This record gives sequence, C-alpha cells and structure tokens, in this order.
Amino acid sequence: MKIENDLILRAARGEETERVPVWVMRQAGRVLSEYRATRAQAGSFKSLLMNPQLAAEVTIQPVDILGVDAAILFSDILVIPEAMGLPYRMDEGKGPSFENTIQSQADVDKLSTEQVLDNLKYVFDAITTIKRDLHNRVPLIGFAGAPWTIFCYMVEGRGSKTFSISRSMLSENPELAHRLLRKITDATIVYLKQQIACGCNMVQLFDSWAGILNKDTYNTFALPYIEEICQAIDTVPMTVFAKGAFFSMEEMGQLPCRTLGIDWHTSPEFARRLAGPDKTLQGNLDPAVLYGSEEFVISETKRMLDRFGSHKYIANLGHGVYPDINHEKLKLFIQTVQAHQFNRS
Repeated sequence: MKIENDLILRAARGEETERVPVWVMRQAGRVLSEYRATRAQAGSFKSLLMNPQLAAEVTIQPVDILGVDAAILFSDILVIPEAMGLPYRMDEGKGPSFENTIQSQADVDKLSTEQVLDNLKYVFDAITTIKRDLHNRVPLIGFAGAPWTIFCYMVEGRGSKTFSISRSMLSENPELAHRLLRKITDATIVYLKQQIACGCNMVQLFDSWAGILNKDTYNTFALPYIEEICQAIDTVPMTVFAKGAFFSMEEMGQLPCRTLGIDWHTSPEFARRLAGPDKTLQGNLDPAVLYGSEEFVISETKRMLDRFGSHKYIANLGHGVYPDINHEKLKLFIQTVQAHQFNRS
C-alpha cells in the first residue's frame, strides 16, 4: 500500500522532492508530555519498550503532535546484547548498565545469535502494531546500534566518557575484539532484516561512540562491520549516523548506504565535499539551538537549510533532542523546515 507522505524515502533515494523532509532523533521521548504519561503507565523504560501496544503508541505520538515526516521505532540499541544473552538494566537517571561484561573468549562463546529473532519478538510485534495504527501516513524507520557502539557497552558495562576498557581491548587483544564484533554484526543483520520484513520502510545505524576512536582504529574496528551491514540491507534505504567520525567522512562516502547522518560539529560543506555527490545527507542542527528564542530557532534552521540545499537532504538535529527542551520549540523547528522556500535562481 502506498505511503501518503513518502518524502523521506524519495530524498534518501536521491530523487527530487517538493520540500525537504524532516524528522528528529529521540522524537519519541521525554520532550513530549504524552510520552511521559505513557511511560508512567508502563512503569519503566524497559517495560515500555517490551510492550508492543505502548511502544507503538509512543512511536506514533510525534507524527500526531509534531507533524514529522517519519516515525522511528521506539526501542533501544541494547536489545541486541540482551537478545544474545547479556541482559542490561536501565536505571532512572543513571543510564544502562550490565551486571556481566565481555572480557574473554569464554564470554564471547556464551553469546548466541541463534535466538535473536525469538528473543526480540516484542520488537517485531511492536512494528506490526505501528504499521497497522500508522495507516501508511508516513514511513517507519527501524534502527540498530552499530557494532562498535554495542561493543563499548558490552565490554565496559555502562556508559563512559572514554570507554578506556573497550578501547584497551582493541590494543591488547584485537583478535578477541574482532570475534565479538563479528557476533554483534551477525545478530544486527538478522535483526534489521526482520525489522524490514515486519514493515520498516528504512533503517538507521547509530554509531554513537564513533568519535572516541582515531581514524585508523575506526577504519579497522568499526567501518568494515558497518559496510557489511550496509551490504546486507539492500531492500530499503539505509542511513549511517556515526557521531564524531568526521575524520572518516570520505570513507563513509564509499559505504553502500543511501544516507549519512551528520552531527552538529561537521559542516554541511565539509560533509558534501568528502562524502561525494551520491550520498543524501541528514542533519545537523545543534540541539541546543532549541533553547533559544523563536526568532533564533527560525534563523538558525533556515541557515542550516540553505547550507545543505534542497536536494539529497533530510533535515534533522545533529543528535537526539534533549529531554528538557520545550516541545513547542521542536515543533517550530519542524514547521520552519517544512515551510522553507529555497532560492532556486
């Protein structure tokens, strides 16, 4: 069945669009009071994402309230290690944590990719419910964490400013690191393919901790696995968002994906020059701009749009929206994008 508003799919494919499409990372989240009410009903973050009906509800809320051009599945990147046999906790105000971590070959051997689909049935049930309730108004974006970012949490056990334990494994035991990355990659490919089979119209890979590596290390331990995932996902447009990896922009331009997400530290001109003419770019307003006045939000949004141009471009923030931002400012950003007229002379 045809999607009513397919702007984002056409932009990802490099086609001309009537206007720039826009969605926002973390649009289904605490910035909306409706989300907070649904989460309170669920009782906890993990209870919410494991309840297909409630996960569908919060996925669709930004479409109804903010008017974005795409919905993104409400889930978490850490469902993959849990599905492989490494459960995590999500404590309020503390972020994710793992009681057990991966430190040896024996730890890697305990991980299984064979039960990923069964263990993540609640995600696929949520996708089915979302597609039913969304009524093909806008596309649904699926997602997963990139192998390096998932590796960081599985080895470190929690968030970190440096991920020094994870990075030390790359130097001290690169063979073990590659074996873990291999398992994560295999599980991620199976996971994303099933998301697509259940109805996701495009998918995004989040490499949130790309920027803590140097270029050579990133190109050795991260990009090859991302490339493999991109090659495996060939039926829908795919976006790679590697936060802080400006140093590998040229190499990312060679990835077999449609779109590259750009963080707010990376200029549109730099990204266009190094990624090449074939890629659609996505981004990249600094989320902190949304703390400013209405006039400031409008002017900065228009400046961003004019720098990227109208073709092969999907508007977004340069990272997820912060939870304490006024959702009316977020809505203003979205409306400014949708109303913007480019000078085509």
